[in-house]
Amino acid sequence: MSGLSFLKMHGLGNDFVVLDGRTAPIALTAAQVRAIADRHTGVGCDQLVVVGAPRNGEADAFMQIFNADGGEIEACGNATRCVAAIAMAEKGTRSAVIETVAGLLAADAVGDGIVAVDMGPARLEWQQIPLAEARDTLRFAVEAGPLHEATAVNMGNPHAVFFVDDAEAVAMETWGPVVEHHPLFPERTNVEAVEVIAPDRIRMRVWERGTGVTRACGTGACASVVAAHRRGFTGRKVHVVLDGGTLFIEWRDDGRVRMTGPVTTSFKGMLEPALLGG
Repeated sequence: MSGLSFLKMHGLGNDFVVLDGRTAPIALTAAQVRAIADRHTGVGCDQLVVVGAPRNGEADAFMQIFNADGGEIEACGNATRCVAAIAMAEKGTRSAVIETVAGLLAADAVGDGIVAVDMGPARLEWQQIPLAEARDTLRFAVEAGPLHEATAVNMGNPHAVFFVDDAEAVAMETWGPVVEHHPLFPERTNVEAVEVIAPDRIRMRVWERGTGVTRACGTGACASVVAAHRRGFTGRKVHVVLDGGTLFIEWRDDGRVRMTGPVTTSFKGMLEPALLGG
């Protein structure tokens, strides 16, 4: 395989290697994704994103997403904002539609470097998360150190949200993987520790399935606001304070979730054949 050009982008420090597969298809093995994502010997990223030609005529681009462990995932809110920003810049417009395996996501530019995305409806049934058995997704027992009672939400990918007194005190690198691999989650899960600061503000820290602790997670922020409102802790419009900054999330009355936050391009470069196993 010859070298591949890439963009390094991030949303609040949740960082991505973005490859353009629209002119020539890109097929990477899990080992190649892990090599690129390695922060010591590769480029380094939380997720790798391949932008492809849309399969749906309503979309501007198709987005394929891989975690740092090489596994493909369904959704990534911060990456969606990044790909939408690329599409809007290419078209010279302030809106774009991004296609993912989880569905079509409409995005629009709302300010300088700020992009909003309609992340679709929050899914709340236990089969939709999915859970291994019937549970009330509003609250169910999962024991992992300081994490005791989960609220489950699917935002295109599964999330287990835990409300805690002090999010900073939770060792996510220790307890996140315990919950991720809990037998209740047959497809594993993302894990959020959430501290309620005010009815319109929460502090969230995250363990991402297949990646680990990250500085931000867009779908995790959406899931946390849905969970917080369901539990009666917040309203429907909430600022979510992450390690990398703040996202604004609105869970609309129609059940759809809108996420607003920044997009940044860090640099561009070339992946050498040796890194790709060539």
